[in-house]
Amino acid sequence: MYSTLVVLHILAAVTWIGGMVFLSLVLAPLVRGRKAAPEFMALFRSAALRFRPIVWVAIGILLITGPMLLSLRSIDVTSPASWPGIVTVKLMLVALLLFLTLLHDLVFGPRVSRVSAIPDSQRTPGERIVFKTARWLPRLSLLIALSVLVAAAMLTRS
Repeated sequence: MYSTLVVLHILAAVTWIGGMVFLSLVLAPLVRGRKAAPEFMALFRSAALRFRPIVWVAIGILLITGPMLLSLRSIDVTSPASWPGIVTVKLMLVALLLFLTLLHDLVFGPRVSRVSAIPDSQRTPGERIVFKTARWLPRLSLLIALSVLVAAAMLTRS
């Protein structure tokens, strides 16, 4: 049972983080390199929207398997005061990553779709902020996701 949960947990993490790496480090620079031609922007949007449900399934798997794995390691998930420090750090990073993912998917994603249809010269200052924030938010999320991986690796050693 433990091994199966570990495999599911790792596959879900690899799916989520691997997709983030691909979108942030491969597809986004390709789109920017083409001066955001409409067909490349449409490709990026389509890829991101197709990836979104996969991300949320992976998150669901992580949220189910994570507490089960902690319990199987005799870590009481209902007693945060008894958690090893690395568990606390990892779970705080996961909570932040979940918040940023929700923010990206529910707030910035829809706004960027609307703002990107407006020529840059006609955007309001608020629309420019939304557009710039939407560019660094995935990078910040990727950095936090990689930090979660480091914490997970440290947890396996404790």
